[in-house]
Amino acid sequence: MFDFRTIKYPVKYYVILGCLAVLGVVMAVSLAYAYRTELPSIEQIYNIEPPVVTMIYDRNGKVLQKFHYENRTLVPYNRIPAHVMQALIATEDDQFYKHWGVEWRGVARAIFRNLFFGFGSGGGSTISQQLSRMLFLNREISMERKFKEALTALKIERTYSKNEILEMYLNLYYFGNSSYGIETAARNYFNKNAEALTIEEGALLVAIVNAPARYSPIKHPERALQRRNYVLSRMESEGYINRALCDDLKKLPIKLDLSQDATGAAPYFTEMVRQYLTSKYGTEQFYKGGLSVYTTIDTRLQQVAERSMQMQLDSIQTRIERTKWLGNPEYSEVVYDSATQKKSHQFKQIQGAFVGIDNETGDILTMIGGKDFGKYKFNRAVQAKRQPGSVFKPFVYTAAVMQGYHPSDIFYDTPIVLTIPGSTEWSPQNFDGEFLGAMPLRTGLARSRNLIAIKLLQMVGAKPVIDIAYKMGIQSKLTPNPSLAIGTSEVDVLELVSAYTCFPNGGIHVHRDS
Repeated sequence: MFDFRTIKYPVKYYVILGCLAVLGVVMAVSLAYAYRTELPSIEQIYNIEPPVVTMIYDRNGKVLQKFHYENRTLVPYNRIPAHVMQALIATEDDQFYKHWGVEWRGVARAIFRNLFFGFGSGGGSTISQQLSRMLFLNREISMERKFKEALTALKIERTYSKNEILEMYLNLYYFGNSSYGIETAARNYFNKNAEALTIEEGALLVAIVNAPARYSPIKHPERALQRRNYVLSRMESEGYINRALCDDLKKLPIKLDLSQDATGAAPYFTEMVRQYLTSKYGTEQFYKGGLSVYTTIDTRLQQVAERSMQMQLDSIQTRIERTKWLGNPEYSEVVYDSATQKKSHQFKQIQGAFVGIDNETGDILTMIGGKDFGKYKFNRAVQAKRQPGSVFKPFVYTAAVMQGYHPSDIFYDTPIVLTIPGSTEWSPQNFDGEFLGAMPLRTGLARSRNLIAIKLLQMVGAKPVIDIAYKMGIQSKLTPNPSLAIGTSEVDVLELVSAYTCFPNGGIHVHRDS
């Protein structure tokens, strides 16, 4: 009869190890079968597509705006410095190139700690396990999650090479400061690309990975420095840097460069682009798809337009606020400089819109939709319908020329009374309240005389004027009545400016483009 007690100690030791190994394999197979429906499929692992920032550029390649759920720009493996990957391996997984995704001794240590000291008291996760948790699992502290993490890590290792795993890890991990991935972290912390990181800078970013909030170099510089120096020590221990270099690097202070490329130019325009692209491609694709969108905006001209419009609006704002007190000169300065002025300013904000288009190409070069996009996101350049007033008169004159009228034809700037069906009689006036008598059409247009335009519309007819306006690019509904001549039908700024490109183009309308 077999007696286990008669087996010599060395043999007994190997028998126990063998039994434990078999038991471990049986448990692993059983767990894999039990969790088979809860683990990511090979197809999911093979098709990992992390959310990437969508970039909006101007016509010269300058960034106008970024849109994202996670602020991430992917960078290939060959543009990530070797010392960054060495720092990561030395700190997070020094057996990275020796295991198949799971370092079983580390798992055993973690299980032991968790059993005897409580869950969450030990780590044991390899880089591949951390990647699997980030991609497919959550941060629940339990043995079940640990097993799922290990099994998923094994799948990842069977699908990707070690270099590909490092590339994914460094592109996906969160580094704090709204920075997803090593490239964005390098830009946000040091204002440089990832491939330009120095050893101590790379060590700091790896230090942050462990706990982005706790080791934030912005909020907790002393903790970040200690953790960075720990990473440098690990690099020295693993032979990636020598002792002298390690000591020298530890003496260096943390130097951040938080100045980033200015974005946010032409916000009304980029918001219009965002709305168009989300309607065409969907919100998920726009915010996660890493689109590169090149537009026609000229940033330099945009800045000039913004300054010019702001100066004009401020000038008008000042005149309007002072007008109320002009009847009481003795109070004007007192009231204007008091708290009352602040309230008056708040409730009487002047708004404006501006659009600049290239006459030859139809490219939208500038767009301003209001005074302050942060407060007023309504885009008055494309969303607001307003009466164009005298700006509409050239369409009346164009229709007249098309019917054979000549710029030298004489019309009379004299009073008239018009009877409009369903309404009272209308006696239109000029802006100055005067009437200048006989004058050629060219003078009537140059001096913007209302009565000339209205009489010309009566001769030409409202329908031909509306037809020519539509052909030139007006899209809003135009009402066929006598006041159409002085711009009472509402249009938006973009269509009006687009229609005006016909004049320098010899009557040819170039479709606007952004």
